[in-house]
Amino acid sequence: MGRNFGLLLAVVGCVVLTACSLPRGAAVKGEVIGPNVLPEDVSVEEVTRASVGQLSTWPETGWDGHYHWFNRDVGPSSNLIRAGDQIVLTVWDNQENSLLLGPEQRFVQVQPTPVSASGAVFVPYVDSILVGGLTASQAREVIQQKLAPIAPSAQVQIEVLPGTKNSVDVVSGVSKPGPITLTGRDVSILSALAKAGGIHDSVLNPVVRLIRNEKRYDIPANSLFEDPKKNVILRGGDQIIVVEEQRYFVAVGATEKEELVYFHQEDISAMEAVSLLGGLQDARANPQGLLILRQYQQSDIKLNGGGPKSQWVVFEFNLTTADGLFAARNFDVNPRDLVLSTESAVKPAQAVFALLGTLIALNNFSN
Repeated sequence: MGRNFGLLLAVVGCVVLTACSLPRGAAVKGEVIGPNVLPEDVSVEEVTRASVGQLSTWPETGWDGHYHWFNRDVGPSSNLIRAGDQIVLTVWDNQENSLLLGPEQRFVQVQPTPVSASGAVFVPYVDSILVGGLTASQAREVIQQKLAPIAPSAQVQIEVLPGTKNSVDVVSGVSKPGPITLTGRDVSILSALAKAGGIHDSVLNPVVRLIRNEKRYDIPANSLFEDPKKNVILRGGDQIIVVEEQRYFVAVGATEKEELVYFHQEDISAMEAVSLLGGLQDARANPQGLLILRQYQQSDIKLNGGGPKSQWVVFEFNLTTADGLFAARNFDVNPRDLVLSTESAVKPAQAVFALLGTLIALNNFSN
């Protein structure tokens, strides 16, 4: 027995030494925000149901863009003539000695004529006629009325060739980029993307960008697909660009995955971030020590409340309580945040003691 017990002690000693030297994937909570290790210029905020509302009003960090989109508006179903369009007139007249037609002619076609910046188009024998803002049918009636004094029996056909003001450009991120003519005043952005062959498979986490009147509007493609109100009506001159999402957060520690995580939707809560990472590792993670590290601008600091007390802030979550779980569900991760799941100091020791108990039991059994 003495020999076996001595051997057991030797094995236990090796196990203990090995446990002490095992590499860890993340810090213990106390090593990050402990009272003797926390730098003076770093503050800690415990996130609870009571505090999460106030914390959500703090300045956004990590991204200088925006997702200011707008809801769908509805225009008239007929296309309107705009500056830059071209008008093709065909005039039919059966009157003898017509001023518009030559001998034996039944009709004459006027060469495409551009609509001026003021919305007017030149018609021979009549001069300029205002057609901007009219439908093709309305413009035909106006032109025919103007022609009536010189050609009472004339009938007019009109064709509108859309210019840049009645088309949009789908620039990139689709299978078939290029200009798309607006065939009506109710063409939506999803219709334009469909005509362009859809978003290209090579674009990961796509964001749809609309440029209108020198202003930029962005929305994640998933958000656009899921909300019919976001399927906006296009206007002539709009430009559509599909780009890859640039926002991300960094995840390290005792989660199933440690990686750079790109946003797949507009907002990701702390709880959703944990879920995206495959959850906490049962054998390593400390559910009372989920930390989000964030850096603010110096100008964001508000020592009297209403903002961060320092430029560097650690947000602390306790996922073992209902209060902490609800808080994590309502706290949004910002781009470039560091999401750290700390390791438990107790679980490795528990594993060593469990192994020690097993070895003692085996020794007793052998004796």
